[in-house]
Amino acid sequence: MSTLKERISELAKAYAPDFIDIRRHLHAHPELSYQEFQTSAYIQQQLKAFGIPFKVMAETGVIGLIEGNNPGKRTVALRADIDALPIEEANDVPYRSQHKGVMHACGHDVHTACLLGAARILNELRSHWEGSVKLIFQPGEERNPGGASLLIKEGVLKDPAPSAIFGLHVHTGLEAGKLSFRPGKVMASADELYFTVKGKGGHAATPHLTADTVLVASQIVVALQQVISRNNDPFTPSVLSICSIQGGHTTNVIPNEVKLMGTFRALDEEWRFRAHELIRRIAVSTGEAMGATVDVRIDVGYPAVYNNEKLHDIAWRLACELEGAGNIETTEMRMGAEDFGYYSQVIPGCFYRLGVANTERGITSGVHTPTFNIDESAIEKGIKMMAWLGARAEY
Repeated sequence: MSTLKERISELAKAYAPDFIDIRRHLHAHPELSYQEFQTSAYIQQQLKAFGIPFKVMAETGVIGLIEGNNPGKRTVALRADIDALPIEEANDVPYRSQHKGVMHACGHDVHTACLLGAARILNELRSHWEGSVKLIFQPGEERNPGGASLLIKEGVLKDPAPSAIFGLHVHTGLEAGKLSFRPGKVMASADELYFTVKGKGGHAATPHLTADTVLVASQIVVALQQVISRNNDPFTPSVLSICSIQGGHTTNVIPNEVKLMGTFRALDEEWRFRAHELIRRIAVSTGEAMGATVDVRIDVGYPAVYNNEKLHDIAWRLACELEGAGNIETTEMRMGAEDFGYYSQVIPGCFYRLGVANTERGITSGVHTPTFNIDESAIEKGIKMMAWLGARAEY
């Protein structure tokens, strides 16, 4: 008689072509954050076909529940995000995006297909494992306030309450067939910075009669770098980047107003909010010193992603059992952000990576690029690992 691991592996291999097709359907029909109505309907259709009960939350989120033997013994959650990005696809493939200016450039189509595949397997084998698995198909990962925060507010981590949550993400720097994990700090928080510099504009030939907003804005850009270089612990990674300067319209007029936009990222929550105060103080005082006023708005975004060390060890061990230790690597720390961090603030979480690259075939484009694509053999691996975690992980 086949073991549970062997049965999951057999079904993942048998069903992989079906879920490659599902991934291609999702890829061809991407929808932006909080607009995933057709995507949500498609996921509901699949779950209905599998015989898995579900409910809709936060308008487009789909939450399923699979009960194995002794369903009250333990509950774990498996999460996939379902939204796409405002990017025009450049790939010449049969499943290219049919929605102009919208693309699954971050692999959420892969995440969704893998969770659907795992759901089908777990449901078919529910008499072979104990506990319950909550399926979270989450909207709005790519845009504040983050679909995870909305689902948590609506009670996604209750009734039943999972003791742990797992999420996967494609990794274009990792070859297909491999998985990677990291304990502790994994990804940074992400906050959006907005500054409006206001002053007295005028003729460029008489700057002494103005409060030069362009010069003030330039000084702010430079001064803000002190937040990191002279206030942050150098052993705690943090990034502050000003990415947009907007002001003026011609060569000889100093404008009344200049706008700046940027991002601040941190891996330590205490430092994160102390830095916010420093950012405000530096921007405002720089403006005051030069005769201008500065309005500062900090749009607080996703918290840092923190992988519970014990849960990481459980996931690492299970991954080695499933795929062999030679196919499991350590994920590098990243300053990118993920709203999975909201979940990991509430319950133990483990966010891991699925290798999707194929260097020999030239499949190496990064996420959030018009040429992002995957080696679709990775989908079998993704399905298998999610199903294995759902059936075996206990915290």
